[in-house]
Amino acid sequence: MVSSAPEILAAHRFYLELKLDGSQEPVDGFFLECRGFQRTQEVIEVCEVTSQNWGSQSQSKGQVVRTKLPGNTKSSNITLRRGMTLSQTFWKWFQQVEAGNWSKQRKDASLVIYDQQSQEVARFNLSQAWPTSYKITDVNARSTEIEVEEVEVAFEGFERVK
Repeated sequence: MVSSAPEILAAHRFYLELKLDGSQEPVDGFFLECRGFQRTQEVIEVCEVTSQNWGSQSQSKGQVVRTKLPGNTKSSNITLRRGMTLSQTFWKWFQQVEAGNWSKQRKDASLVIYDQQSQEVARFNLSQAWPTSYKITDVNARSTEIEVEEVEVAFEGFERVK
């Protein structure tokens, strides 16, 4: 009997698709981690006082009524981490924004998650992304760990399309 329960997706089977200007690489990044995907909706709280009799008829006090309404939505920045390579693509992207060319450096990207059969099962599209910070991990002559490059990316829109 085949189960109709949905498959739980593994966090390690993902690909972030991002194409940058002037890139010489066929793929702009293979990432170890992609953190911070979050879309939230602000809450607007409205407080009103209504006229209502409380207790005895001689005392007239209002009742406080709180209503919560949906406000603006916003997206958190994401942090991309990967093993550092000879590629300077992300550093150059950050420099272009730093130099004031940010309007031309805003890129669209997609986070794609795969199932155990390597089939695409979820896609999140990000619009107008640009780097806000660039960082490398601390270096240590005694360490045997790989050097990690980290880029924080801001974006305007976040949408699940699949």
